[in-house]
Amino acid sequence: MDVSDGLARLRLMHTIRAFEAAAAEAWFAGEVRGSVHQSTGQEAVAVGVCAALRRDDWLASNHRGHGHAIAKGADPRAMMLELFGKAGGTCGGKGGSMHIADFSVGMLGANGVVGDGVTLAVGAAHAALLRGEARIAVAMFGDGAMNRGPLLEALNWVRALELPVLLVCEDNLYSATTRTADVTALVDDPLARPLAFGLPAESVDGNDLDAVIEAATRHVRQVRAEGRPAFLHCRTYRWHGHFAPDKAAYRDADDHARRITDDPIARHAARLHAAGVSEAETARIARDAEAFIAEAVAEARSAPWPNPREAFTDVQDVGAPEQLSRWAAA
Repeated sequence: MDVSDGLARLRLMHTIRAFEAAAAEAWFAGEVRGSVHQSTGQEAVAVGVCAALRRDDWLASNHRGHGHAIAKGADPRAMMLELFGKAGGTCGGKGGSMHIADFSVGMLGANGVVGDGVTLAVGAAHAALLRGEARIAVAMFGDGAMNRGPLLEALNWVRALELPVLLVCEDNLYSATTRTADVTALVDDPLARPLAFGLPAESVDGNDLDAVIEAATRHVRQVRAEGRPAFLHCRTYRWHGHFAPDKAAYRDADDHARRITDDPIARHAARLHAAGVSEAETARIARDAEAFIAEAVAEARSAPWPNPREAFTDVQDVGAPEQLSRWAAA
């Protein structure tokens, strides 16, 4: 293990976890409106996949997308401003939790429609093919999306056109409040569908950061070099309910208690300790991440609201000049 890289990735995972905890706390305090879907417990998938990407590669996310955005390089401070609906947010304070986007780092955006982020990634990859660019696109989606039409259409389209796409399934066992196993055919063979369409496909332990990095790096290299799609299935677990107020009473308490002991952050920290990093150092990294996110929350609380005129930007051109002139005259 390269210790320097390992420490940086530990810091990134702790930043994601601290962000998710702070976002939920702000939601319960009434400071964040809309929904907040936490990815706590899934940090290794986001960090591991993004470790294999270039800054100019595209990534399309889903409703549980905070970790993806942070791992891809989005500024957590701007993201917190976005959640609070404040000026300076990644989308000007107008998108909220489920629409985090930052094109400057290739983050095409989170998406509240299950499976629809896949279509964004496929479109971006098709654009890269038409332009002759070496960029690739990655789509992040949950196991519930495997039963949705857009995902099945995407499997066909990327194979038919040989598009440079890596499709990444974060299998956390639950589709919202339903056990995916209860509603999915061939649930014991998660690779059956991508393999049926002729995609190279692999399943890895999504709580093992090194395993995710190794598999993602290998598939990204192939997608980029050959210009053809691949599929990566990551077995993981979300620690919280579907969204912030969901107490997840539908889960078996004993099974839940057992699964959260398989903590991807703790596993990675243990490897760092075995490589000679002190426990004091890893504990300091955790504290620093929490302090950084606490500062982001404080900044978001005191930040100004967006100028009302911004409601007419990034939407449509028809009618916007007239409305803006009315605001200017008011």
